[in-house]
Amino acid sequence: MDVVQVIPKDDYQVFVYFADGIIKKYSVAHLAGNGVFACLKDKAFYKNNCTVLNGTLAWTLDGSYSRHNCIDIDPYTIYETGETVPDPLSL
Repeated sequence: MDVVQVIPKDDYQVFVYFADGIIKKYSVAHLAGNGVFACLKDKAFYKNNCTVLNGTLAWTLDGSYSRHNCIDIDPYTIYETGETVPDPLSL
């Protein structure tokens, strides 16, 4: 279950595209500002560093896009709890 694309929105919602064609809308609002996700409170950081690393939704911490220097979310969590939505890019 690999994530292939992510699109962050201003309201801490992220559209997460999975390799099987499923698209989930996942909120990270509950994470922003907490623990290892404290850096997401800065909306510029949240949007500019949102990417796909380690096969899932992630944020590069230093701009290197290293799989070792990022924070990420288990793709199964996103798949199971995110809202399935139509492709926002096709609307």
